[in-house]
Amino acid sequence: MKEQRLYTPTFCTLCISYALFGGSFNMMIPELPSFLEGLGGGDYKGLIIALFTLTAGLSRPFSGKLTDVVGRKPIIIFGMTVCVICSALYPILTTVAGFLILRLAHGFSTGFSPTAITAYVSDIVPVHRRGEAMGIIGVSINLGSSITPPLGSFLANSYGMNAMFFASSFIAILSMLMLLRIKETIDHPIAFHPRILRLHRHDIISRSAIFPALVCGLAYMGFGAIITITPDQCDFMGMDNRGLYFTSFTMCSVLSRLVAGRLSDRIGRIPVMRFAVVLLAIAYYTFGQAETPYGLLAASGFVGFSLGIAIPAVFAWTVDRSEDLTRGKSIATLYIGLEFAIGSGALLGAFLYNNDPSKFALTLTTVAIAPLFALLFIRD
Repeated sequence: MKEQRLYTPTFCTLCISYALFGGSFNMMIPELPSFLEGLGGGDYKGLIIALFTLTAGLSRPFSGKLTDVVGRKPIIIFGMTVCVICSALYPILTTVAGFLILRLAHGFSTGFSPTAITAYVSDIVPVHRRGEAMGIIGVSINLGSSITPPLGSFLANSYGMNAMFFASSFIAILSMLMLLRIKETIDHPIAFHPRILRLHRHDIISRSAIFPALVCGLAYMGFGAIITITPDQCDFMGMDNRGLYFTSFTMCSVLSRLVAGRLSDRIGRIPVMRFAVVLLAIAYYTFGQAETPYGLLAASGFVGFSLGIAIPAVFAWTVDRSEDLTRGKSIATLYIGLEFAIGSGALLGAFLYNNDPSKFALTLTTVAIAPLFALLFIRD
């Protein structure tokens, strides 16, 4: 099914759908800390991201196996359906316990759809443009993620939280509808049966993807801390629209992804990743030193730019090292590392910060060390 062209109608449709999918659940992130605080759960802010990524990570071995066996398309649609339902339930489950349970359930959407979408993309793009393709599909979800947080904050501030939640669900519906007519890419998909969910030891982790997963996780740990404490940073600095820092992050990530993926195709994954993780450590440290809204926006953009260089190369490196029949498992392993890191970074960030604005710098300086450890695992 591979073509020599990259920008086919199917690839472009996937990119637009993925942008909407990312936008649907990211639009609420800047407002969730205040929403949880309004429910009386201010002490549980670290769990907003941690619970979401916990179930996303736990579901990865299942999504990887199902993607390789049942097919890419049904797993994509399943994950998007979960996203639609969960977004619509936030206005209904209005207790702290209900909110936290819903965050667990919502994480399943990102545990399934991204795994299958990434595998689908690797199936249909030319091998020699794989890094570029991973960069562009990453640009798609980043564009969606950059546009919708300010929209979510606007809806929440102008019309209430429920308007934001229902808009999130509607965007997820659009994302799902766009992909109903795409064709399956694996040759002999098997109809789903509960017995397929039985995991054997070799189904859980792809050995070829362990190093990429470690690199990806160490790169993203600081991001988990940022999305946990930065809404409070925005309030402390008087930035009314908390979504703007996320827009700066993702727009700068888009800029670097447009060229970084192609660069890894030309000069190799290893040198690009080594440069990117060092740059990322500097960026996290810079984020912790921000003292004004403009400084925060600039630092957020610096972090996004650095991650935008690293991640397409890591994803392409993962696919390069994988076998065709277990590509879904390899990508799932990569996402396990990513989600574990974001979740643990969120918990670490909340612990170090402890609702004390004087500890913003300490928190970000601490997590800035993690990307440097990734250098130990970037090797052929």
